[in-house]
Amino acid sequence: MTDAGRIFDALGDPTRRRVITELATLGSASSTELARALPITRQAVSKHLDALAEAGLVSAERSGRAVVYRVTPAPFNDAMSWMTDVGSAWDARLAKLRKQVRR
Repeated sequence: MTDAGRIFDALGDPTRRRVITELATLGSASSTELARALPITRQAVSKHLDALAEAGLVSAERSGRAVVYRVTPAPFNDAMSWMTDVGSAWDARLAKLRKQVRR
């Protein structure tokens, strides 16, 4: 699977999107802190964080006994760049089609 594929696969889950939103709001948080803010268990949060980390969307750093997670912006930029490229290609195709239809 491509990097974009892993990113979109990870973000396809609404709970993971909520985890990302919460992390972006907090700046950083442990799975325990995230579980307090979300309607799921700490174990479920940990599994979602693992999937997000595998896709490169979050990074983890040990802080004492806790593992603290942060959003990693670069993969989001890569995904947005891919979407922009695809969107531009479709815009060009549609413009060409409009030109053909108007003839």
